[in-house]
Amino acid sequence: MVGKNVVRACIRDMQAYIPGDAAEDAAVVKLNQNENRYPPSPRAVKAIESALAGVAIYPESTSRTLREAAATVYDVPVDHVIAGNGSDDILRILFHCCCNPGDVAVAFHPTYSYYATLAAMHDVRYRLIDFEGEYRLPDSLNLDDAKLVFLPNPNAPTGTVFPEAEIRRLLQAVPNGLVVVDEAYADFCAVTAMPLLREFDNLVIVRTFSKSYSLAGLRVGLGFARPELLAELEKVRDFYNVDRLAQAGAEAALLDQDWLRYIAGKVAATRDATITALRELGLTVYDSGANFVLVRFPSAARAREIYEGLRSRNVLVRYFDTRGIDDCLRVSIGTDTDMDVFKKELEALLE
Repeated sequence: MVGKNVVRACIRDMQAYIPGDAAEDAAVVKLNQNENRYPPSPRAVKAIESALAGVAIYPESTSRTLREAAATVYDVPVDHVIAGNGSDDILRILFHCCCNPGDVAVAFHPTYSYYATLAAMHDVRYRLIDFEGEYRLPDSLNLDDAKLVFLPNPNAPTGTVFPEAEIRRLLQAVPNGLVVVDEAYADFCAVTAMPLLREFDNLVIVRTFSKSYSLAGLRVGLGFARPELLAELEKVRDFYNVDRLAQAGAEAALLDQDWLRYIAGKVAATRDATITALRELGLTVYDSGANFVLVRFPSAARAREIYEGLRSRNVLVRYFDTRGIDDCLRVSIGTDTDMDVFKKELEALLE
């Protein structure tokens, strides 16, 4: 058992992050991983194809032209931008750079569960603070000991959108650490904390190309922060962490904002129609600014039953065996055809 004995104790004791079930079968309606069911920008596809000719050569190590495109689109200096192998890579870099064993990371429950996994990997104490009411930040925030504080906006898995005033209040409540605003789903409601970068040096914003840009298969993310912090993050970033094809596709996608607005608008319209339809079925559905909705059932047993029933009918949604949301299902928003199939199968199960 030498192999296991040399593993760090915090790794042996942690629970691995489990993503939603993958499915390649075209017959399966896949609404469990918050992917975008629409295609990426044609300009992105063309850029990826063109970049194929250079795959024998290392990519530019800092993703320079991608970062320059991001600086243009988000109206920030290029030295405020870092690129990663998905936004999860940026999150890992933050833990690796900023946290000593025993430091404190904080998130608000329920939230993206990978934060807890990253904290365990780095032997960081992870504290969950319950939201108040219908998933709102607590009135009182005591976060003096926090090194990292995470808030998805819109929140995952609830879809809750936090206004700028709430982000500002959170930033002011973290005097000795960083607030990481995870904007993975922000394009579906046009919310962003970007203007606050000029005011707060403890703000980090992360974004991904996996959702609104339909590029989950490329694994590209961006981080935004003050340059003095990014200079430290660069020290622990894997060089060549974003491959040549990913850089080309993400840059072209960023520069095609007309396509982004078109696709994100279609998803948002389908999301709002889905919320209305599910409420007409008598279900509790929370308002959402993301590309998914959280649906509450009368009990955890019923939610699990519906989840299994949909799965047997080739419709995948997400069930979380987690305190406070074990009676819920998270349903990604697909095409109108996807959602028609989902609603048809759900109605059959409810009957």
